[in-house]
Amino acid sequence: MSKAFASQADLADKKITFEQLSPHCWAYTAEGDPNSGVIIGDKYVMVSDCTATPSMARDLIARIRTVSDKPIKYVLLTHYHAVRVLGASAYFKEGASEIIASQGTYELIAERGKEDMQSEMDRFPRLFRNAEEIPGLTWPTLVIGGGVPGKGEAPGRLTVDLGGVRVQIWSPGNGHTRGDTIAWVEEEGVLFSGDLVEYNAGVYTGDAHLAEWPATLEQLRKLNAQALVPGRGEALKGRDQVAAGIAYTQRWVETLFRCAKEAAAQNMDLKAAMAHTRKSMDPIFGNVFIYEHCLPFDVSRAYDEARGMAIPRVWTAERDKEMWASLQD
Repeated sequence: MSKAFASQADLADKKITFEQLSPHCWAYTAEGDPNSGVIIGDKYVMVSDCTATPSMARDLIARIRTVSDKPIKYVLLTHYHAVRVLGASAYFKEGASEIIASQGTYELIAERGKEDMQSEMDRFPRLFRNAEEIPGLTWPTLVIGGGVPGKGEAPGRLTVDLGGVRVQIWSPGNGHTRGDTIAWVEEEGVLFSGDLVEYNAGVYTGDAHLAEWPATLEQLRKLNAQALVPGRGEALKGRDQVAAGIAYTQRWVETLFRCAKEAAAQNMDLKAAMAHTRKSMDPIFGNVFIYEHCLPFDVSRAYDEARGMAIPRVWTAERDKEMWASLQD
């Protein structure tokens, strides 16, 4: 029996949690849906990952307004995926004047943002309710390690002072995408990792650089964070939970890529590679949020990389469905 495509059958609303992790840092999480982070200073607020739609963003803004009336000046895009970035326009009414991203993210928006937007809308109908409000692609105004015409150039590392709290922003290496970017509040030990770290949820790797990802995770380990807001899953509190989240992600990535390399070495086709990968992945991860959604895209990318394709192929709505259909029984 064929499975419903991606998350098209996942239409039930999730329980949202907005919780304080430190004097200035908050986590907005929703049972395996994409997370956002919030950093509240004495002068300004920063949001890390701004949700899929302006409608969803307004829910996050309403929660921020229960604890702060400061302008939301900064929005950080940890990477380019539509479910993370297309809610940005809602923040302009709240004072947002800078949308921050890495050079890699800026390039990916230009290269494949339009295709990704349609692809993800088809994959996640629940997350893209009220999509008609989206004015178009979200473009950074401040690019770390690069520049935007008319906006100048930012260094490879950026420190933003929100008033009473300083946020360090940089790209620790490739992993979930090229140019993944983190926010690090060193004085409070809180890390906002984007999709470089997931916990008890599917780890989407359809646009990943799997061979490089473990080394990037090692850079995050070295921070010795006391709390971490992952891309999906509950906020991680305490060094032991943070370590568990990083280890969970690394185990997913390394298990997936090992299976893909084995499949490539045996000249399996993609469907056989999928069956081979399931033998190792299902017993460990089979019951976590969006596992069945992620795995076909993950195996497709891992199989490509194992066969020497360094740059991830562009996902389009058409390619998504062709791949999905090819892997069904």
